[in-house]
Amino acid sequence: MSEAGPGQVLFAFVRHWARRSPGSDLQGTERGRLVLVAEAVHSLTRRGVAATVNAIAHEIGIDQSGASRLVKGATEAGHLTMRASQTDARRREAALTPSGHVLLEQAHHWQEEVFDRLAEGWSEQRRLAFQRAMTDLIDRSHDSHAGEG
Repeated sequence: MSEAGPGQVLFAFVRHWARRSPGSDLQGTERGRLVLVAEAVHSLTRRGVAATVNAIAHEIGIDQSGASRLVKGATEAGHLTMRASQTDARRREAALTPSGHVLLEQAHHWQEEVFDRLAEGWSEQRRLAFQRAMTDLIDRSHDSHAGEG
């Protein structure tokens, strides 16, 4: 059998990490779900996309009802607020609360610790090249999906 190509490696990487909830070393699956929805809201907001339940569902890759449950749980936990859109009062948008920002800071710290362990012995050049390559793939993915959802 031939060596896996870069596309196969990318999808193996995604499958591998999709099985691990963010912050799973901290407080279990529920925390992972909270981080997942907070990350989605944060990412959408950074890109200037309204963080509606449908947009969150698309960002995470789940159906609308699943995203609605995640948003409800994160809201009840105090990490999100739901408010009427500034451009369309019929639409509701999620926003991170101060608690949600703390949750993300903790998750991002954990993510950096995990990466540091995995990339131990890598040169700074290799670390930066990996970061740039992954960022480019994510940006291209967002660009190719612009207008969907």
